[in-house]
Amino acid sequence: MKKKTDLSIRKNEIVPLEITGMTAEGCGVGRFRDMAVFVPYTAIGDAVEVKILKAAKTYAFGKTETLVTPSPDRIESDCAYFTKCGGCAYRHMTYEAELRIKEQRVRDALVRIGGFFDLTVSPIIRAEQPDHYRNKAQLPIGMGKDGAMTMGFYANRSHRIVDCRSCPLQPRSFMQAMEAFRDWALTGGNDVYDERTGKGRMRHLYLREAGATGEVMACVVVNGNGLHHEDMLVKALRERVEGLKSVVINTNRAHTNVILGKKCRTVWGSDTIQDTLCGLTFHISPRSFYQVNRVQAERLYALAKAYAGLTGNELLLDLYCGTGTIGLSMADKAAKLIGVEVVEAAVENARKNARVNGIENAEFICGDAAKAAQLLEQQGLRPNVVVLDPPRKGCGQTLVAAVCAMAPDRVVYVSCDPATLARDLKWFTQGGYVPKEVTPVDMFPRTAHVETVALLEKQNDMSG
Repeated sequence: MKKKTDLSIRKNEIVPLEITGMTAEGCGVGRFRDMAVFVPYTAIGDAVEVKILKAAKTYAFGKTETLVTPSPDRIESDCAYFTKCGGCAYRHMTYEAELRIKEQRVRDALVRIGGFFDLTVSPIIRAEQPDHYRNKAQLPIGMGKDGAMTMGFYANRSHRIVDCRSCPLQPRSFMQAMEAFRDWALTGGNDVYDERTGKGRMRHLYLREAGATGEVMACVVVNGNGLHHEDMLVKALRERVEGLKSVVINTNRAHTNVILGKKCRTVWGSDTIQDTLCGLTFHISPRSFYQVNRVQAERLYALAKAYAGLTGNELLLDLYCGTGTIGLSMADKAAKLIGVEVVEAAVENARKNARVNGIENAEFICGDAAKAAQLLEQQGLRPNVVVLDPPRKGCGQTLVAAVCAMAPDRVVYVSCDPATLARDLKWFTQGGYVPKEVTPVDMFPRTAHVETVALLEKQNDMSG
């Protein structure tokens, strides 16, 4: 009898591969011996020789040993830390190629998970500025093997700090603040927090910038009430950081991965910085939720508002409203806005944002979105339009059913995960709502994330 040929891939084997697709995390994938092989930092069209690092029965993971033929989409990365830190996924390819991948990811999820073969997917809304768009940086502080302070970003899927001196996604003011903080730390005499032991003082440097005004906040997260030589830190930051308006100490003594504690103390300047978004004013504290990419957020909100089709007579229900930004940007075209959010601090912030902007037709409720939807239904309140902006896990079947039961004319769904969006849209169709149009928005260029806005309309009951 002839011996059966073993076609499995083995660890440490070098195999030829053509990259034909990308995963949701931005990892290249090709097929060898009818097995999927995943290779990070490759581009569609690359021909590579891959060293297998892990081999399972039906798939394998590897790393590029030799780039035989580069993809037409491939470019040289402009960041010294790319592939080391866990931030960017696509710095090795053109922005146009990245946009095609993200748009295709949305299309694939709608077909594969939702079964929507004929749904209109509009072209992705690109960012005019794919770099320097982030208005927030959370920089962990640690100690290197040589005993020197490290500060930067975590390596992918780890808590190992990659010591970064620059980042193309951050504004110039953040680089200035990082360098000023490093120089101060050499003489400031504060020890570095060790997350294994819970000892040490300096945990994070947390930076925010208001894009419209240029105002900058520097916040140091400490395992204690304060720092030694805070006056020297303020002086160093004021001398080096353009637009500095606020220096804050945040106390976080908890042995946790949560970055910010509840107590903030302003040591210089104002408690908040001020920005404008969609013509509205927002005061941003260290603990405020605020969109990381202000320019693209304005485009996403404008699209959501257009999908909502408000005429001034509607009751608008904003579920997962956060600090109210999406709903408040639409309030001028609604008769009344009701926002629902489970985080109490965010609800207080939303109410304050309404007051600051003189918006009097807005009401914000603290509660779970699904329960709040059921409560409004019991009160006989029928929203004409519902806006949903859930977390990555999506809405879930209970909330979808509650929204369908309220029978709004339109639902606008803002999603940060195409897979859970497609799943939820399928449930909406079962509840009598038809997805009319979907538009991807590139909120986070050079990373693997993609946002999507979907419009659903109530299906006319044809029975009888």
